[in-house]
Amino acid sequence: MRWTFATAVFFATLLSARGDEPKPEAADAVMADALKAFQVPGAALVVVRGDQTLVLKGYGYRSIDTKAPVTPDTSFPLASCTKQFTTALLAMLVDDGKLDWDDPVKKHLPDFKLSDPNASALLTVRDLVTHRTGLASHDLLWYRAPWSIDHILKQVPLLPLEYPFRSGYRYNSITFMAAGRIAERCGKEKWEKLVRERLVDPLEMKGVTFTTTEIAKDADRALGHQLNKVGKIERAPTYEMKEPNPSGSMNATARDLVAWLQFHVSDGVAPNGQRLVSSKPLLETRTPQNLMRLEGAAKSPFPDTVQLSYAMGWVVNDYRGLKVVAHGGLIDGFRIQITLVPEKDLGFAVLTNLHDTRMPIAATNTLVDLYCDLKPKDWNAHFRKLVDDEAEAKKATLTARDMARDPNAKPSLPLTALAGEYTHPAYGTATVRFADGKLTATFSAFTYPLEHYERDTFRVTGGRFETELATFTVTDKKVKGLTLSGIEFKTTPPAR
Repeated sequence: MRWTFATAVFFATLLSARGDEPKPEAADAVMADALKAFQVPGAALVVVRGDQTLVLKGYGYRSIDTKAPVTPDTSFPLASCTKQFTTALLAMLVDDGKLDWDDPVKKHLPDFKLSDPNASALLTVRDLVTHRTGLASHDLLWYRAPWSIDHILKQVPLLPLEYPFRSGYRYNSITFMAAGRIAERCGKEKWEKLVRERLVDPLEMKGVTFTTTEIAKDADRALGHQLNKVGKIERAPTYEMKEPNPSGSMNATARDLVAWLQFHVSDGVAPNGQRLVSSKPLLETRTPQNLMRLEGAAKSPFPDTVQLSYAMGWVVNDYRGLKVVAHGGLIDGFRIQITLVPEKDLGFAVLTNLHDTRMPIAATNTLVDLYCDLKPKDWNAHFRKLVDDEAEAKKATLTARDMARDPNAKPSLPLTALAGEYTHPAYGTATVRFADGKLTATFSAFTYPLEHYERDTFRVTGGRFETELATFTVTDKKVKGLTLSGIEFKTTPPAR
């Protein structure tokens, strides 16, 4: 008999009536349906309850090229789920008395400052890991950047705050990098060594690495995939993260995450019975700290949620009467979801090798329903509709934009006059070159092929930012600046 969503739910309902756990085949059916619904090449699943491992399994392929299977020992990038390890380490340092959540950042990292001196004076360790500093995401300051984390942190004072300090929520990876540096100052070792010695080794997470360069060439490693323009699966370029990053560079296997989930379900005790951290500081990392407004696009993934908050490396929300603590990880070619249901002693991890797919959260919701004996809901259909609606909305927006343009409105200056260097105080230099009648901009690790759109605006025709618009600022027949990916670069005044 083929296992489908409906048969899995029926089977699980029968078992729940007897007080037993759903059989692994029910989870297999959930994963099979989700893989198919979202065209995901491969995935790994972990389900634990207390100290029991209910499911540990791989599905599909780690690469569509080799058809090598995903196994429990296949390495996946954790991306932003690395943040959980950083806050757990900070909790240990709080436990040691070397740190307090409300310590001023300047006490431990005096060189790290925000552009607002008043905010800098008040900035605490808690602020860094709850996304409430007022700093915008500024992802292009770190994503695929050729410069170091220390360089990135030095640029932060040059970035104006997007909203008043502690008055909102904006996801930010840079502040977690600063939190990692604080851990190093308090722990007297590098972040990655502290995480390994205090968490990874005691939990016997033998497959963990802190950079992609640590992964052996012949390792059981998942490769990333993406959907191309016609909706077909293809290999995605690999993002090699060569510097350990407290906000997103760790890699782990599903087998590793068994121990990680059990550590959290037990509030700080390793599977071997050793307590690694007191429950109070660890639970603080999973306590709501910053309200996330449930409106607009943020509401649609949480139809059964009333309140949503960011904790410290975790998102906390109500889900059909249960408290859920979770976090996702997204990086080129991959998306994962790690989830806890504390009152049921449950932990889930879903790892996938398809870029920006909604499959992990759809599968996780279905599994929570299954293992918590909740009324079943077709989460695949819900999230598939979200994906399709978002694609249609994006298409409609681009169509309306293109219909409104005037392609006959020529640039203010010859294309050769637009070539040159443009600078931003924090982001550095963007270079525009003219060759073979066309302009190409380069910044950080990115190339922007430019095609005239209208007036002094150009369309990006390829690469990571395809379909974006780049606009030159021209005043009095002189080029003054360039806006690229939302960053306003300016021409450098001639030396006097």
